[in-house]
Amino acid sequence: MDPETRGQEIIKVTPLQQMLASCTGAILTSLIVTPLDVVKIRLQAQNNPLPKGKCFVYSNGLMDHLCVCEEGGNKLWYKKPGNFQGTLDAFLKIIRNEGIKSLWSGLPPTLVMAVPATVIYFTCYDQLSALLRSKLGENETYIPIVAGIVARFGAVTVISPLELIRTKMQSKKFSYMELHRFVSKKVSEDGWISLWRGWAPTVLRDVPFSAMYWYNYEILKKWLCEKSGLYEPSFMINFTSGALSGSFAAVATLPFDVVKTQKQTQLWTYESHKISMPLHMSTWVIMKNIVAKNGFSGLFSGLIPRLIKIAPACAIMISTYEFGKAFFQKQNVRRQQY
Repeated sequence: MDPETRGQEIIKVTPLQQMLASCTGAILTSLIVTPLDVVKIRLQAQNNPLPKGKCFVYSNGLMDHLCVCEEGGNKLWYKKPGNFQGTLDAFLKIIRNEGIKSLWSGLPPTLVMAVPATVIYFTCYDQLSALLRSKLGENETYIPIVAGIVARFGAVTVISPLELIRTKMQSKKFSYMELHRFVSKKVSEDGWISLWRGWAPTVLRDVPFSAMYWYNYEILKKWLCEKSGLYEPSFMINFTSGALSGSFAAVATLPFDVVKTQKQTQLWTYESHKISMPLHMSTWVIMKNIVAKNGFSGLFSGLIPRLIKIAPACAIMISTYEFGKAFFQKQNVRRQQY
């Protein structure tokens, strides 16, 4: 549909119908992209910055290795065998060592997280967009950015604890009993706020992502409609616009995704091996450690699986969402006619 009629369309589709339209895409996307998410997290988690002067077991997600470092850093870390050399290497090693089912590790919490996160995010975005258009007029330049930022900020805050659990389940293979003990221990020691660990880098990643995504999506959709001579976007226009805008935003925000993964996986690594968590591990400190250890390219670990994941995920999500809204809109029009 063209931008001039989008506000009218939102009024015709109720918030409940918007929620239902977003559920299908969330479930379908989770099933398709979870293996890519697992590989991305394994690639990022293997480069966690670790303290010096400790002897402990290091887990790269496949197997454990003993790593030793003398006080003062005079002795280098022993080379850890079995590290992933890339996306394809990670896929093959995970399947060979853990079985193909492990590529869907963390799927249950992903589904539990994806549905409410998507419902909150997409519904809030459309409702905020409609409100802003009614107050400010049809300003396509700023409305998608503001609505995307506010909607994503709220969704991230609500879903952050489930995101933490999902990342733990994907970064290392362990039982639900171990997960329950880990969460219970953290809550008893540090309070419920500990479940929001990684919230800051997640916001730094997702809020700019959302702003860039919706801005580019609306621009691309309008441009493709003009080029095709259409007043309303087709399924393929929504699909293509979602894939391209999601890919661009994914590359721009990847460093914060790497930091988020490391912050959350550190929690399991340090606790499971009885190592004191280092203080002041802020987003900036972790980024500096990554660059010092792996170079600037370390901030873009998992780029390929993230791109392969984000492009179809964004395309599927937005196209199924718009398709669902169009379906409910037609049903509402029919009810009004009869």
